Amino acid sequence: MSVYLSGASPIKNPTRTFKPRRAVEGSKQFQLKKYAEATLGSGNLAEAVKLPQGEDQDEWVAIHCVDFFNHLNMLYGCVNDFCNNKNCPIMSAGPRYEYQWAQPSYGLGAKPGAPKRLMRLSAPEYTDNLMNWIQSILDNEAYFPSKLGQAFPRNFSSISKDIFRRLFRVYAHIYNSHFEVMVALGIEAHLNTNYRHFLLFIHEFKLVDAKELAPLSDFNQSILSD
Repeated sequence: MSVYLSGASPIKNPTRTFKPRRAVEGSKQFQLKKYAEATLGSGNLAEAVKLPQGEDQDEWVAIHCVDFFNHLNMLYGCVNDFCNNKNCPIMSAGPRYEYQWAQPSYGLGAKPGAPKRLMRLSAPEYTDNLMNWIQSILDNEAYFPSKLGQAFPRNFSSISKDIFRRLFRVYAHIYNSHFEVMVALGIEAHLNTNYRHFLLFIHEFKLVDAKELAPLSDFNQSILSD
């Protein structure tokens, strides 16, 4: 598999606009977000992803989860006209990797206790389901609390890992199916920088298993070995 190295509109959805909750000014999350933006400005992404001394890891992961959702939403929006049921009849990351939709047991459309059923969806259908589901998690105070001092749920680690694992699938689909479009639009450098940030972050906090990252393994290795 070849993966190439190297403004945007949101996902076009007739019924939903993806606008995750922003950190409230003056809140701890707002302070951490500003810190993250400042460290990103240094240009050293490997250092920027590290947990600030004395800060809570759940808070740090939460603000990055929202930011990566926002960025990926915009990046996918750039290829939205090309990623359709005809061009992408299945959600895939190259010929060796197909992703089928499994309704999570929590969040939007959850059916606790119901048997897991895999659904073969087109890439746009899969991505739409995914973004709607993540949106429902980010908007739920029980999963992503916004008030200072409010505790994260005990299963926050597994929730965040589930989100990051599924976000990776969209990156992998873009790289394998729509990278030429990104080049034609002149935004491949933005895609590469954002994905590099994403990979370094999930690597730092061990958020996604290595086997899940296999579709972009060569690219990932080049990033991590820099």
